[in-house]
Order: sequence, then C-alpha cells, then structure tokens
Amino acid sequence: MSNGFEEAGKVEPVRIRVGREGEPVGGNFYELVGGRPTFVKLAAKFYEGVAGDPVLRAMYPEEDLGPAAERLQLFLEQYWGGPTDYQQQRGHPRLRARHMPFVIDRDARERWLKHMRVAVESLELPPLLEAELWGYLDRAATAMLNA
Repeated sequence: MSNGFEEAGKVEPVRIRVGREGEPVGGNFYELVGGRPTFVKLAAKFYEGVAGDPVLRAMYPEEDLGPAAERLQLFLEQYWGGPTDYQQQRGHPRLRARHMPFVIDRDARERWLKHMRVAVESLELPPLLEAELWGYLDRAATAMLNA
C-alpha cells in the first residue's frame, strides 16, 4: 500500500483494495470516508481534546490551535489519497524529524490516542474503514515515541 508521499513528486492515493493486476477497486480511502469534510471534522475534534490536555497542550506554543489542526487535516488528507496541499505547502512530512523537539513518551502517546479515539468515533465511519484509519493512527503514535 502506498504511503501517499511518493518520491519524484508523484503521489499515489491509498487504495483500500486492489485487483489481481494492482488496479484500484472501490475508490481510494479519502473518497470512501467522505473526503475533506471528514478530515476537517477529525482534526477539529482531536484538537478540542488537545486544548484541554495539559501535557499535549504544552507541545503547542501557539495560542491558536487552528493552524495545527489544519496541518493535521492536510497531512491526513494527502496520506489517504486526497489533495497534495500538505506537501505543496510544507514539503515532505518527515514526521519523526518534525516531532523530535518534543518529548513524546508513553504517557503522551496514550493521551494523543485518547483524544484521537474520540475524534475517530465522532466520524461514525463504517467499521472496516474505522479500523483501517485507527490502525494507521495507532502505528503512527508508536512511531513518534522518542523518550
């Protein structure tokens, strides 16, 4: 499965299923979950939780969490096969490098996942799509551990 950030500027959408010859079957994940409105809602709901969490909120020096929510939204849209706005605005995601200045330990990971769980559940996605999204988010949270 593509990660949505291919080299040489070519971005391949994440496909839920492919046929025997690698052809896309049933559209890409971004389209299947409802496109931009879904990712806007996910990011906004997640940052509602972050705003009230003293451990995670301390990782965001800006007063307004709106720009952080937009960055998350754009990243997830691109990762899941939507527009490439994130890469056009910010370059390659380099997730570990971008998060390295922050102490991300098991407690921070669990808090992040707690707020993300609420956000994902707010989407009311079909179970298989929710599981696909949650699986990625859980793996990504683990990959960011640095303390």
